[in-house]
Amino acid sequence: MCLGVPGRVVEIHGEDLGRTARVDFGGVEQVVSLAYVPEVQVGDYTIVHVGFAITRLDEAAALETLDLFAELGAGDEPGTTEPSP
Repeated sequence: MCLGVPGRVVEIHGEDLGRTARVDFGGVEQVVSLAYVPEVQVGDYTIVHVGFAITRLDEAAALETLDLFAELGAGDEPGTTEPSP
């Protein structure tokens, strides 16, 4: 199963195909490649799959998706039935 996760770009480094960003996924930050989405800027939301930002996403759609993940308990420890505080 493939899963693209929305996150907000907080920093951008480099140029052209070597351009990377630090992306915040609800408190967890990862460095991802921006090679496929050169138009992305700091503050934008993007969908990330296996370390690559694959599309720019408007904030409303990103927040709606993150709310759905929260409702589904995404990020909870495996095997738990109670949502995280």
